Amino acid sequence: MTSVYEKYGLKQVINASGRMTILGVSTPSADVVETVNDGLNHYFEMKDLVNKTGAYIAGLLGCEAAVVVSCASAGIAQSVAAVIVKDNDWLLENLHAAPLSVPHDIVLPKGHNVNFGAPVGTMVTLGGGRLVEAGYANECSPEQLSAAITPQTAAILYIKSHHSVQKSHLSVEQAAVVARKHGVPLIVDAAAEEDLQIYYALGADLVIYSGAKAIEGPTSGLVTGKMQYVEWVKRQSQGIGRAMKVGKEGILGLTQAIENFQRLEKVTGTQMVEKMTPFIDNLNQLSGIQARVVWDAAGRDIARAEIHFDEATIGRTTGEVVQALKTGDIAIYFRGYKANEGIVEVDVRSVSADQLHTIFICIQTLLTREKHA
Repeated sequence: MTSVYEKYGLKQVINASGRMTILGVSTPSADVVETVNDGLNHYFEMKDLVNKTGAYIAGLLGCEAAVVVSCASAGIAQSVAAVIVKDNDWLLENLHAAPLSVPHDIVLPKGHNVNFGAPVGTMVTLGGGRLVEAGYANECSPEQLSAAITPQTAAILYIKSHHSVQKSHLSVEQAAVVARKHGVPLIVDAAAEEDLQIYYALGADLVIYSGAKAIEGPTSGLVTGKMQYVEWVKRQSQGIGRAMKVGKEGILGLTQAIENFQRLEKVTGTQMVEKMTPFIDNLNQLSGIQARVVWDAAGRDIARAEIHFDEATIGRTTGEVVQALKTGDIAIYFRGYKANEGIVEVDVRSVSADQLHTIFICIQTLLTREKHA
């Protein structure tokens, strides 16, 4: 049987960059795939499906309410629209024409104004909001966040991500205290986070997750939180959410994936270290390379292999190495956020031991070829 790679002339990929949207994010388990298939082959009253799967997920996670959306980015836009529109029927249909007197400022720490593949500000604008930065790129205290809040503030947005500045920034718990003090909701974007309960427990009113990252569901998103706010998010299916609707298969598939995620034992950082140790040992035998274990910058229990290239020794820049491995017979993708420092990271969660060895052989071959060129 012809594979999809052969049929469409696609290149095979080794995903050493983690659960990344540009590579299709993750590979759901067989029972999630089966649930997606069931969803595709049956009809439902969609409002009933949304409400009852949401209630089921809320029961699993111990929160007031939940709703499945099309992706985490859509979750941001719809959550922003929800806190602006609330129960206003006219605004629901006329968000694009909302008068400036309607509170629509979304305050976030300046170090959280990031590009995760698209700018956070774009998602806020899609939801009818205006981004207002608090503090500075290298610091945001509770006092600085509080100072940015005015009567025009519709919500505080907190981006819990490795993309965000980590040092000298307030915690989710501190942001929740500020939100309560000013009587505004706190929205937490926790797209790639692995704890589906902590941010709600810390006081967030809405928490947004990617369904396809840590949870390993189909392409989808999850919004959890307080009942009133989640109901306002659901209302957006008649507003901007119409352009972001999630299918029946995505709703059912993510619900099953969440159940699996909460029930099944997770791979630990220690197990990841065991998996990558032979790979790191092999790399450290190559001239011009130093490899070691590093831990996730955002505090998750994720270990990665960091590879440092001595560019003078290997005779090319790290960016050139990264590009060469992407464009080889097998496309190898690393986490390249620090390539300008001569460093890449290998995320082993979606990589087998055999694939790790393939990565080593490809690096070895590339550097040997350069040496003899």
